Amino acid sequence: MSTPASSRPRQLIDALKKGDLVFVASLFGTVVLLVMPVPAFALDLLLAASIGFSLLMLLIIIYVKDPPEFSGFPTLLLAVTLYRLSLNVASTRLILADGHAGSIIEAFGHFVVRGNYVVGAVVFLILVVINFMVITKGAGRIAEVAARFTLDAMPGKQMAIDAEMNAGIIDEATATKRRYKVQKEADFYGAMDGASKFVRGDAVAGILITLINIVGGFAIGILQKGMPIVEALQKYTLLSIGDGLVAQVPALIVSVAAGILVTRASGDSNLGVHISRELTLYPRAIAVAAGMLFVFGLMPGMPILPFVALGLLAAFTARQIKKSRQGEKEKTAETDAAQGAKAKEEIAAAAAAKPVTEDFQKLIDVDVFAIELGYGLLNLAEKKNGGDLLDRVTGVRKTLAREMGLIIPPIAIRDSLDLEPNEYRFLLRNKQVARGQLIANRWMAMNVTDSQVALQGVPTVEPVFGINAIWISEEEKRNAEVNGYTVVDPASVLITHLSESLKRVSHLILGRQDVQALVDHVKERNPTLVAELIPDLVNIGIIQRVFQNLLREGVPIRNLSVILECIGDFAPLSKNPDDLAEQVRKRLGVYFVGEYESEPGVIKAITLDPRLEQFLISKVQRTPHDIGLVLDPALAQHLLTELTDRMTKMSEQGLTPIVIITSELRLAFRRFFEPSLQKLVVLSFQELPSQTEIHNVAIILQPQVQRAAA
Repeated sequence: MSTPASSRPRQLIDALKKGDLVFVASLFGTVVLLVMPVPAFALDLLLAASIGFSLLMLLIIIYVKDPPEFSGFPTLLLAVTLYRLSLNVASTRLILADGHAGSIIEAFGHFVVRGNYVVGAVVFLILVVINFMVITKGAGRIAEVAARFTLDAMPGKQMAIDAEMNAGIIDEATATKRRYKVQKEADFYGAMDGASKFVRGDAVAGILITLINIVGGFAIGILQKGMPIVEALQKYTLLSIGDGLVAQVPALIVSVAAGILVTRASGDSNLGVHISRELTLYPRAIAVAAGMLFVFGLMPGMPILPFVALGLLAAFTARQIKKSRQGEKEKTAETDAAQGAKAKEEIAAAAAAKPVTEDFQKLIDVDVFAIELGYGLLNLAEKKNGGDLLDRVTGVRKTLAREMGLIIPPIAIRDSLDLEPNEYRFLLRNKQVARGQLIANRWMAMNVTDSQVALQGVPTVEPVFGINAIWISEEEKRNAEVNGYTVVDPASVLITHLSESLKRVSHLILGRQDVQALVDHVKERNPTLVAELIPDLVNIGIIQRVFQNLLREGVPIRNLSVILECIGDFAPLSKNPDDLAEQVRKRLGVYFVGEYESEPGVIKAITLDPRLEQFLISKVQRTPHDIGLVLDPALAQHLLTELTDRMTKMSEQGLTPIVIITSELRLAFRRFFEPSLQKLVVLSFQELPSQTEIHNVAIILQPQVQRAAA
């Protein structure tokens, strides 16, 4: 039964979808060509396929937007090279055995070089020189340099991705995707560096195969077939050169494709659109080129017609581009004016429709948290100009909800005339909590690897970690990445600062309505717990104070059920939020203490001499609403000096400054030193899981005077 004509295209598409079978069959067929004779008509078909597939690869590369998208090109380059060499073997077999190798080779030997084997030899050698010395050598060098730069820049790119994920700019899925893209880019350029050697070897093999064909054909024609010397030389030389030209044309096309691929930069459009957009970016340059063409045409002895024709074409093109740009500007201005007028009318109408009392109510509204930008940084928040600050702020809120269990209310972003153009600040209920400076259209480079290479730019300090940095230009960015600098854009600097600022003031952001929403969330899954707790044991205000105590020291409140259960267990004994928070910390220790481990199950920390600890416990004072230490100035200064020195040494070793003391003293000790030592983490022995080991970094002793008094 015959197959209907309409179903044949579908069968072809289904066959192409099975790419593994097609590729395996193609490689097997290529190997078969090396040992099996091929008739002349079949060789014509295979040679045409070689030229057609080379053109297809060139066209695909022109439309590729990002070079690593065509990651299979190095493998295809090897396969196509092997295919061309197998065709050389098959054509050599026909030339030497039959004196005829099909119509394509004969056409290249007679029509392309007009039957003159000397002309053919010269043309063939020129093609080989162009392919081997110019295109292949240049593409190979570019691939080698690109592979080295890409591999050297990988650590910096990976660190930048990790920094953005830790700051909440991107989520884990996006970070994984970007890491894969970086790895794919490195693999691609590494493979291209090796694949360029195939093209170079193919060019050398083409020369050798052509010479072998000429010598072998000349010998067969004279010694075996008794042909005259001139006839043998004419016939076999033309066929051999025709065969070489047929092989060199697709080889040249593939070499050009490889060169285009490794010289392309990533873009948002295909190569044709990208180049045409850049060539027409400056119409004045085209107009100057037109004038220079006219000058060349007027030189003595120069043909006037071609230069004048090209000059007129260039001048016409420049004029049309300029008119088009002016038309676009006028149209944009008219559109903006119309939109502005419409917006003013809408605002006026809305203002007239709203009650006066509503306007006064807005005057007393205060944003919980706001970001104010100088006018030089407004592009960071404008999507039409490529700014993604709004999306990144949303990402920070999601990260804090996921890591800390705190739902940050919407953050307002607005401009401020009180700031310098490159300044920004964060406001908590209209109170400034942080401030910083950025340079738009520049990159912040941080020397985290102690590189000795100096960069050109504006010195600055990273606002969160206090690292010395430098604002560099786009041209200096690649140099910074290659030399181990961590490079981030201005928006990432602002977002990292925002994330740390929100964590620092998270306890002040949390309101009672926010706590009520969290409790309602728990109630959906655990109604018994909430019914037992509220309102008989505690109220929302007490729970809020407990949550604030935890957030103030960076303890996540994600485990809401565990926290509320602990409050329910100890609320009959005490309603003091400080006491309840300390009991909650003991219950949550197994969940958050691990963040401070220098290695699994080990915490490196500072401890106090037991006699000093007992003396400090005797100095703890409690009130119904607070807890604190009452120390004389000498002892307070001694402890502050000792702690500062130990913290500095721990920070230099890459350790988190931690003090571990008994639970009776922990909260009072923390609040006493919090204003001076904000980065000091104070844990209690009772919070540590039973399997945790403490490695003493230092022991703070009691001063002699205090020891004698005790």
